[in-house]
Amino acid sequence: MGTAFALPLIGVAFAVAAPRILGRASWQDREPVVALWVWQCVVAAVLLCFALSLLVTGAALWAPLRTGLFESAPRGVQESYGLAAGGVWRGVLAAVLITAAVHVVLHLFREAHLARISRRRRYQALRAAAPPLPPGAVPRQRGRRGDDDLLVLEGSRPEAWSLTMPLRPPRVVVSTGAMRRLGPEQLRAVLAHERAHARARHHLLLRSAGALATAFPSAELFTAYARTSARLVELAADDAAAQRHGSLATALALIDLNDGRFGPPRPRPPAAWAPGSPPPPPVEQVAERVDRLLTGPPRLRPVQRLHLTAVGLLIALVPVLVALAPGLDAVLTAAGRG
Repeated sequence: MGTAFALPLIGVAFAVAAPRILGRASWQDREPVVALWVWQCVVAAVLLCFALSLLVTGAALWAPLRTGLFESAPRGVQESYGLAAGGVWRGVLAAVLITAAVHVVLHLFREAHLARISRRRRYQALRAAAPPLPPGAVPRQRGRRGDDDLLVLEGSRPEAWSLTMPLRPPRVVVSTGAMRRLGPEQLRAVLAHERAHARARHHLLLRSAGALATAFPSAELFTAYARTSARLVELAADDAAAQRHGSLATALALIDLNDGRFGPPRPRPPAAWAPGSPPPPPVEQVAERVDRLLTGPPRLRPVQRLHLTAVGLLIALVPVLVALAPGLDAVLTAAGRG
């Protein structure tokens, strides 16, 4: 039973150390996609530690599960896990892990249910309010056959956001105020930014991160993961837009979409945010994104990106290797004796 007790300790160690280490990593702004991958690998490693510990503990307490896991295993593998040891602490550990697992699953289902209801209502309201899009009203994206994923809303405030629905193609919502204010290349950059969000399914990442942070608000790893992911997905979408339409056009589009929020406000008629639109990002975040696009450091070299990707994968594999270690050791010992 040593493996069942060691895995949660490793998970706690990852949960404590990872936010501190990644919080000081300056390379994340240069490679937001790789940074998201590393964060996801760390979170997956922590969850895997507790899930595999629950599996081993369940095998010790429940004979059918133990039989299913070790039925085809070589001789001596089951004994290597010491499932008979642990005494009453096996039950305590199993109760704690099952409670935590149910808690997480309930929060994930709750977030998914609320998101589905919210998206369905927003989608229906937007479809009813959006006028037909005349041919050629929006500059086409290079490499795209058309702009059938667009919904145009009447509104003087420049806005754009992506809207995703289960079993339906994602849509990009843009206001007429944005279409009037932005130049053709800037509008293309905005559409590329929002399509990058939809293509990468950033909404699923943010929902799952938010569910973990809500389920365990005192866990620094999950709260930092939710907070950092919200920032990194915007940087990743900025990079996707800048790669297609240039950093200058993307930065100018960010400024124009947030007109009046930099420096002294300009006189302009009041306008409410469109129904269903997300709240505007903090002005400090917008300013940082503009500075990054115009004067930010270059991307990491390919070998550095590969190294960070491999590190993230190795972190995610640590719980699996720890869980398999006793069985592998038993197999190698038996082979050596044979």
